[in-house]
Amino acid sequence: MRAMMTAFALVLALPVTACAKDSDAQSQSATVPLTVAMMGVQHKFQVEVARTAEEQARGLMFRTSLPADGGMIFPFTPPRPASFWMKNTLIPLDMIFIRADGSIDRIAENTIPESLEPVVSGGDVAAVLELAGGTAARLGIDETATVTWKN
Repeated sequence: MRAMMTAFALVLALPVTACAKDSDAQSQSATVPLTVAMMGVQHKFQVEVARTAEEQARGLMFRTSLPADGGMIFPFTPPRPASFWMKNTLIPLDMIFIRADGSIDRIAENTIPESLEPVVSGGDVAAVLELAGGTAARLGIDETATVTWKN
């Protein structure tokens, strides 16, 4: 009986371990340099790129923090209207909706964690940049800025 219970406990523990490793890998993925420039000032970030549909669906879900110079960019080809929600996102985010020319369409600041309310672009965008909530205000980033990154 004890051997059966030990084997059962081991089987239950395996998926949890696999999920923890997957989560760690997600939070340690490679980053690319990204710059937000306005009025002669450049703010530099190292961001993860959500290229695949799976990466875009997961986004920054389940994260409990972001580095001050970190975030995630979601590129779209071709540009299109974008709509995001905060389901399973545990921290507030600033969402910066970026047009194909690098100009900013809209900034949604301090989005509400775990909200199902859509956060939408104002028009067609080529990418959405997610930064830790409050970053845009702290750095003075507004719709006059331009965004560039290594694609």
